[in-house]
Amino acid sequence: MPDWPDPLPIAPRGPLDARVRVPGSKSVTNRALVAAALADGASILSGGLESDDTRVMVASLGALGVSVDVSEGPWRVAGANGHLRAPDAPLFAGNSGTTARFLTAAATLADGPIVLDGTARMRERPIDDLTRALEKLGAPCRTEGANGCPPVRVAGGGLPGGDATIDARRSSQYVSAVLLTAPYAERDVTLRFENGELVSRPYVDLTLDVMRAFGARVDWQGDDAIRVAAGDRYHGRDYAIEADASSAAYPFCAAAIAGGRVRVDGLALTTHQPDIGILRLLERMGCTVEEGPDWACVQGPSGNLRGIDVDMNDLPDAVLALAVVALFADGATTIRNVANLRIKETDRLAALETELRKLGADARADADSLTITPGPLRGAEIDTYDDHRMAMSFALAGLRHEGVAIRDPGCVSKTWPDYFTMLESL
Repeated sequence: MPDWPDPLPIAPRGPLDARVRVPGSKSVTNRALVAAALADGASILSGGLESDDTRVMVASLGALGVSVDVSEGPWRVAGANGHLRAPDAPLFAGNSGTTARFLTAAATLADGPIVLDGTARMRERPIDDLTRALEKLGAPCRTEGANGCPPVRVAGGGLPGGDATIDARRSSQYVSAVLLTAPYAERDVTLRFENGELVSRPYVDLTLDVMRAFGARVDWQGDDAIRVAAGDRYHGRDYAIEADASSAAYPFCAAAIAGGRVRVDGLALTTHQPDIGILRLLERMGCTVEEGPDWACVQGPSGNLRGIDVDMNDLPDAVLALAVVALFADGATTIRNVANLRIKETDRLAALETELRKLGADARADADSLTITPGPLRGAEIDTYDDHRMAMSFALAGLRHEGVAIRDPGCVSKTWPDYFTMLESL
């Protein structure tokens, strides 16, 4: 990754005319790594994302006794057939939510107790909804941090299975964590959602796609439960990881802000990645969208962007980019039903409110929504809170308005180390 100055000034430009490729999906990469690690036999993963989040997943799997070779070309994972080794030292998940949550569930299969920990921010991100569900399935575990947060201690020794109800209102990753490990339970696992509520359901469907690709048998039971068959375990295979729809949101939104057109290649529009839904929202705001079998193109509006009122519960990772687009719209934009943004890499609703106001907007966040009323724009140095999506999103404002600079630009290494190189190429 280049050694960018801190703060990093963003040079205005436009209208744009660009074609880009985005990295592999972080969500799919970490799901596929877990399935391949537990599988019987070797797997070859092509297109995997090289980033901070996937590095801590690979390192943690190595500590659990799984050989993952990412040295060159496609990644090779020597599956452990469900047999994980308890390391002497705690597993370190950094600030990777998928690593912390997915491996908390997988650690139930280890041959001894495991402690899983992370950064100071990870110790503020609750995980007790997951540990309670695992205990209901017969796997002793507990949180040792304040307010149900890591460190987490998992007894290991196996996952008995059975029926459990999980509180999935704060994060779908708790559900995905249980599901990814469930094929190795002693009995079928049926997971029900407390009050029938599941946040960001498309991410669970993404998990089911990966599980089925590796040979698991898993099905919805109505709209409020999922059943995983014990014994239908994962098998090693060749698996291609698709391009990241969450990353594609940034070049798409660049076209909306700076004008012109940006095409993203290598992105299948049949994907279950929920952030592909940003295309429909940009259309509502006045952009034109063209689509092909493995590409999509956004053309900036012929007139002014329009503010919208939208429920973004299904695509929370795209909220930050859309909030920055809203700075340039006529009229207010309200983004609703996104309470889970408060337990991400930072409290993203609070961070958005603060940084959007620096740029001149009247931004107001409440428990689960954000309203942005554009005002006269001004330049500002943007604090990014060690949050990659804050850096990537607010850099887009600098494509159109002078004086925008990004503090701690290196935080984008969490998911897209070459992000600012891409931005400069537009």
